Amino acid sequence: MLSPLTHTDPTAIATYRLLARLGSGGMGTVYLARTPGGRTVALKTMHARLASEADFRTRFRLETDAARIIGGRHGAAVVDADPLAETPWLATEYVLGPPLDDAVSLCGGLPEPTVRALGAALAGALAQLHSSDVVHRDLKPSNVLVTAYGPKIIDFGIARAAGDDRLTSTGAAAGTPAFMSPEQAGGQEHTPPGDVFALAGVLVFAATGHGPFGTGAPADLLYRVRYATPDLTGVPESLLPLLTACLAKDPKSRPTTADVATHLHDGQGEFADHLPPLLLADIARRATDVWLPHPHRLPAPADDPYAETMSAGSPRAASRLLSRRALLALGGGALLAAGGGAWVWQSGRTAENEKLPTAPLLGDGPPSLWSLEMAVGGEDERGFPLVIEDAVAVVAGTGIAAQDQETGDSAWFCTVETSAQAVTTDGKQIYVVPQKREDVHKEFAIHTVDLDSGDLGPAVARIRDLNANMYSTQLLCADDGVVFLAGASGTRATLDKSFLLAVDVSTGKELWREEVVNPERDTTFVGGASMRGGVLVSAEFGKEKSTSRLVTRDVRTGATRWQLTSQYGPGRLPPCVDDQHVYVGGDSLVALRLSDGSRAWSFAAGERRAFGPSAVRDGVVYTAGFSGIVAVGAADGKIRWHEQRPGAQQDADTYESVAPVVGERHVYNKVASGLSAIDLKTHHSSWVYQTDVDHLVAQERDGRIFAVGEDFLIALPLR
Repeated sequence: MLSPLTHTDPTAIATYRLLARLGSGGMGTVYLARTPGGRTVALKTMHARLASEADFRTRFRLETDAARIIGGRHGAAVVDADPLAETPWLATEYVLGPPLDDAVSLCGGLPEPTVRALGAALAGALAQLHSSDVVHRDLKPSNVLVTAYGPKIIDFGIARAAGDDRLTSTGAAAGTPAFMSPEQAGGQEHTPPGDVFALAGVLVFAATGHGPFGTGAPADLLYRVRYATPDLTGVPESLLPLLTACLAKDPKSRPTTADVATHLHDGQGEFADHLPPLLLADIARRATDVWLPHPHRLPAPADDPYAETMSAGSPRAASRLLSRRALLALGGGALLAAGGGAWVWQSGRTAENEKLPTAPLLGDGPPSLWSLEMAVGGEDERGFPLVIEDAVAVVAGTGIAAQDQETGDSAWFCTVETSAQAVTTDGKQIYVVPQKREDVHKEFAIHTVDLDSGDLGPAVARIRDLNANMYSTQLLCADDGVVFLAGASGTRATLDKSFLLAVDVSTGKELWREEVVNPERDTTFVGGASMRGGVLVSAEFGKEKSTSRLVTRDVRTGATRWQLTSQYGPGRLPPCVDDQHVYVGGDSLVALRLSDGSRAWSFAAGERRAFGPSAVRDGVVYTAGFSGIVAVGAADGKIRWHEQRPGAQQDADTYESVAPVVGERHVYNKVASGLSAIDLKTHHSSWVYQTDVDHLVAQERDGRIFAVGEDFLIALPLR
């Protein structure tokens, strides 16, 4: 996973421009980098504290040599290297595939055909390495990258020539305890059979999700590796004899790499044919992600008012950055007028384009919880994040991607061609209508998603006479096993009729169907819908905003209770409702009684088009406008307070598209410079995240906000 560059990372090494961090370990740091000609590479450097030591420089040179020996077929092809530089570096191809441990985390234990293909290919890679009298000595899941063309072995940091003990002290064990050979764990010579032992451990992990000797303290692991019987629970029965032999304590009793390859290889098809669909989808995603914008450079710590950026081999270029205190002293208006460029900086990109914050631009607020780059889509394509159980999902790329709410790690990926508007959730299940881009009749079928595997389940309902491939196809909302949707008959070129429907997904039957009639006979689009007290409130409009209207229907029968065609533009967001009212913006903020649509109250501030989407909590309506947040009593329409900080001025169209989110202490509002957290007591902004987000969703149980932009999903604390 890509991570931002830190303020101490160089901007370039030799001719390679650094884009992001891929990882960092005891020996050095690996960067995502790009050549002047546009080739993407993984560039590994040695930590400066180690570069002055001859043994570590020798080890780095041997790693470079080993990478060249294994070559591009079984490893990451070496593009360039300079082990003699002041900071030694090695540039290899950027491998488009996840580490094996990430693949198992994503898919669970891999199918037997996958394990066999993986083992045969890795045995061939080790055979090539051993033919040059080189042993890897640190084969483990994180050092195996899985691509569509086969696995690649990386990280030869402790690889060495067989019999060469110059870089290992007598009695010392170098490697990873959970995947060491018994002889390596005892500080003895690690020969090619030791790599076979490690390979067996990797294959046990691939098949089961656990290593053959468990987890725990290094000393415990080293003891079990040397003396305990391996745990092969979950290993396919046909693989047990081979893996048991490979895990023999005596190196002489283990099969050779040629024996392993012969036993495992089935001789059928390409390597990709043996991979599960979820893993193939992840490989495809990574191929796309490498060309998306990358995480910004982290700012210097608050207590470090000066930061330096250096290019390796170039004269030191000191660049003073204002400290957080200095920026706060400037005041909100001055800071925002400067565009925030003094605080958030990234080589090659201006601050106004920064999208993935790790800390607020202004104020001492909490950092973001996590952020991910993914192809969420343009403004008219992306939908709201779907919060379900402990995951949050979005339509991205070739399907629906779900991330763990706490960590941002991948939970599952559902490969399905659809749109964000054709997916919804009731918090317990995700419902989706598969679509295709071709303008042909397509069956309108509602499917569910397996929340453990991400597999698309069978259709739970099939809707007659509707075309799924319509711009107006929407799953509006779902509750208690009922999905409310909008659909149309005809084709995209020739729309016939539009309908609102309620479908019981437990039986697959329609509960009701109502035709959507537009007074201007324009193409009708249902912008969004909300449910409250047995009433479905839908925002419907045609080509012109003057034809927009609100309609309330009985959720049981679909019968219209009332409808209102007027100046109030409901837009493409679900209407803001509570038990008493529907709240709409425009020239005024208006509360319409949920019971009959009559006006309960109206609040005006004398500003043209002053009010946009609203949120309601604890009897207060919070509305976004050009002058910031306005808080109005839900019962009486009287103003409670009005944010007036100059830095909270909004863009002309922001109020049309982004509804605020309310926490216990702050209300979060989209402003020109990012996402502002306004204190509910002081009515002033406490901090601003500089990020171009919209479609905010609150998860109050754990205090989180999920939001999407054009190419990212971000989790922020809700406070």
